[in-house]
Amino acid sequence: MKGWCIKNVGIGLVLTQMLFVSTQATATEVVNVYSARKEALIKPLLDRFTAQTGIVTKLVTAKADALLKRLELEGSATPADIFITTDAGRLQRAKEAKVLQAISSELLQAVIPAHLRDTNNQWFGLSQRSRVIFYAADRVSVNELSTYEDLVNPKWKGRICIRSSSNIYNQSLIASMIVANGEEAAETWAKGLVANFARPPSGGDTDQIRAAAAGVCDIAIANTYYFGRLVKSDKPEDQEVVSRLKVFWPNQADNQRGAHMNVSGIGVTAYSKHKNNATKLVEFLVSEESQQWYGDVNNEYPVVAGVPMSGTLKDFGGFKKDTLELSLLGKNNRTAVEIMDRAGWK
Repeated sequence: MKGWCIKNVGIGLVLTQMLFVSTQATATEVVNVYSARKEALIKPLLDRFTAQTGIVTKLVTAKADALLKRLELEGSATPADIFITTDAGRLQRAKEAKVLQAISSELLQAVIPAHLRDTNNQWFGLSQRSRVIFYAADRVSVNELSTYEDLVNPKWKGRICIRSSSNIYNQSLIASMIVANGEEAAETWAKGLVANFARPPSGGDTDQIRAAAAGVCDIAIANTYYFGRLVKSDKPEDQEVVSRLKVFWPNQADNQRGAHMNVSGIGVTAYSKHKNNATKLVEFLVSEESQQWYGDVNNEYPVVAGVPMSGTLKDFGGFKKDTLELSLLGKNNRTAVEIMDRAGWK
């Protein structure tokens, strides 16, 4: 009996060791994702990635700024391998906070245009959106519209809706004006825009669009995908909004830069414990399958050339895009915020 006990204790130890080794092997096939995109907009793709690779994904979603702060506080103890967020300004903030690392991928270099990724390969655009003008067709003639710069024209006094200066999308719009026209001109423009506000900034992009449809203002500045969501909504009130507004692409003349573009993007965290798996996930998210799915679901433009746009986006029409290097939006963010403060943009 004594020998039996020793023998079985030995077997138990071996089984325990085997289980530990097996658990370790399984644990390496994982990638932990911090995402500022809502679960419905990323989890289906993560599930597809797992089905194709066997790499398990673990997802945490929260507000963009909260996740960035969390990464900073966690430091080397962070479980996160991937950081997904919106706007090149936030991606640049993450880089400057030293929570991202460079990754080497011939695929990413080949398929993502240089202006849509970090110059040091610390972040990469996943999808594009444009910040454009939505106008009330019954009160505004398309011939009245032309450029972002023209929005300071006195004819727009009391007619413009846009969200607050604390919003990163507006900060990046101002940053693009700094790059295009210089700091002094950008500040003059910001002051002129504020003078033409129909009301103090309130709410998100969808609220600006709804306000224009309701007659609070005649034009709204917002990201394209917000309007796309309303187009695809089955709610009568949303369809009523859509029926009243049209999309206008600014700065389209041959000598002009094109409509302002930005991205949602991704980076591998500085202390990733599963860097190879994380890199595989980034590469998966720029595959044609992923790019097309994301565009169809969230009405954003692909970053990879040749990927078909969603039907909703096709209906918005073709347009000339600003090909500004998006890292410059982040690099000019502080100056943009200072300009907005001096302009009285609340």
